[in-house]
Amino acid sequence: MKIIECVPNFSEGRNQQTIDQITAAIKTIEGVTLLDVDPGKATNRTVVTLVGTPEQVVEAAFQAIKKASEVIDMSKHKGEHPRMGATDVCPLIPIANVSMEEAAEYAHKLAKRVGESLNIPVYMYESAATKPERRNLATVRAGEYEGLPDKLANPTWKPDYGPATFNAKAGATVIGARDFLVAYNVNLNTTSVRRANSVAFDVREKGRLKRKDGKVTGKVLTDDAGNPLRQPGACKSVKAIGWYIEEYELAQISMNLTNINITPLHTAFEEVRKSANNRGLRVTGSELVGMVPLKVMLDAGRYFLHQQRRSTGVSEAEIIRIAVKSLGLDELSPFDPRKKIIEYSMQDAGMSPLIAMDLRAFSNETASESPAPGGGSIAAYVGALGVSLATMVANLSSHKRSWDSRWEEFSDWADQGQKLKDDLLLLVDEDTRSFNAIMAAFRLPKGSEEEKTARSHAIQTATKHAIEVPFQVMQKTMETFDIIKAMAETGNPNSVTDAGVGALCARAAVHGAFLNVKINTADLDDKAFVASILEKGQALIEVANQLETEILKVVYEKMG
Repeated sequence: MKIIECVPNFSEGRNQQTIDQITAAIKTIEGVTLLDVDPGKATNRTVVTLVGTPEQVVEAAFQAIKKASEVIDMSKHKGEHPRMGATDVCPLIPIANVSMEEAAEYAHKLAKRVGESLNIPVYMYESAATKPERRNLATVRAGEYEGLPDKLANPTWKPDYGPATFNAKAGATVIGARDFLVAYNVNLNTTSVRRANSVAFDVREKGRLKRKDGKVTGKVLTDDAGNPLRQPGACKSVKAIGWYIEEYELAQISMNLTNINITPLHTAFEEVRKSANNRGLRVTGSELVGMVPLKVMLDAGRYFLHQQRRSTGVSEAEIIRIAVKSLGLDELSPFDPRKKIIEYSMQDAGMSPLIAMDLRAFSNETASESPAPGGGSIAAYVGALGVSLATMVANLSSHKRSWDSRWEEFSDWADQGQKLKDDLLLLVDEDTRSFNAIMAAFRLPKGSEEEKTARSHAIQTATKHAIEVPFQVMQKTMETFDIIKAMAETGNPNSVTDAGVGALCARAAVHGAFLNVKINTADLDDKAFVASILEKGQALIEVANQLETEILKVVYEKMG
């Protein structure tokens, strides 16, 4: 599932009724989870965090911006934080399966609608900026609300969307796309801020000033133009400073990781650890401030598992446990993945209800009088179970005592298996969502000709998606055969029957998903699409049958 985060900042932090009206507008949009509402009295500003699928997040953001323009009067606003509008800034942040380019496109879609529908001047910033000089938020916001009349009259500062006229009540809004920012603190076994700062300067991208003879008290070196020279730190896209936390009675390195693709969490931790060791200090643990994408924790856990020469193809829960223990994230307070990881919080809020169930609850839900979850969801789940068995064989083989030299080979297979398992589990819920979307389309009004046309279009769109989802189950399950076959042929021979059961599950999943493809094609008007997908599906069925036969032959031969 594609997931983006949106963090709009509203120019109201004191009137709870006004804040509640804005957040209520967000809550009306299905498919969006409101993660956090953080008002500040001194700044008179509220930072809201919401996540969900891109289209739904854009809709929720628009409704929030609209409500803010109705209930906030900028001509009466005072606060310590720089601001230029009722909705001051509204960044979109890619979380899962969304590129920065896609996030920027959604930002422009939102900005265009805000400008045209609400008559609010909109400027684009960061990765959605239309001009290099508009990338920096501080530059765009210079002059704040009070300077808007002059700014809008200047052709250089014509808004990217909306009118170049002063909206006294709503002001102007800055919309953009940016990377996820991780606020991260690493704990040291010292109370010295000076020593903590020395570590921070080693790590942060900005580094430290170059001084004569490398001495702290030495004269600052400059270039020919008189500009001070700097020694860059070890981590790009990292800001850091040392400070003392009285509550914990220790010093920390407080960092902002502004691009986790350039410097991941575990890299920043390791560089702090190296610098601390070199200075006679020791890292005792760390803490995450706020929430993080699942990928941050999985990348960290896999890094530390690889350092241990152990299979990285274990469950998400185990990878996260390794990350928490290795980073010492539970030193100062318990670390709850359900509250600290964005995707898990979404699951708990009902975004992925089926895969959040236990076995009995899932079986009970399937057996109930509700038509969903049905065969499509079950096919996806059976496919996930099949590749889970192959992944188990890979992990057992990776840790087989006499096969130490092959641990990385089987770890790679297990990694692939975990990825496919997770993809198929997501399709368990997606198949049910696609069925529910068809039912919702049929419930649309059909009184006028315009309503009939819209209803028909919605039904056809939802039906096509309900075909595509089980076809994706077929495609993903077909990828699992490579792992299952490899484990039957080269994996731990004591587990060859597990690979055999995996093959039986995979074939059942492909056949089951194809039944759902076929049943839904009857209601689709696009006959060319129907003919194409049925042909492709039948071809996959034949290959699945052949692969199951080949794998079972290997299994029976090894069983003797």
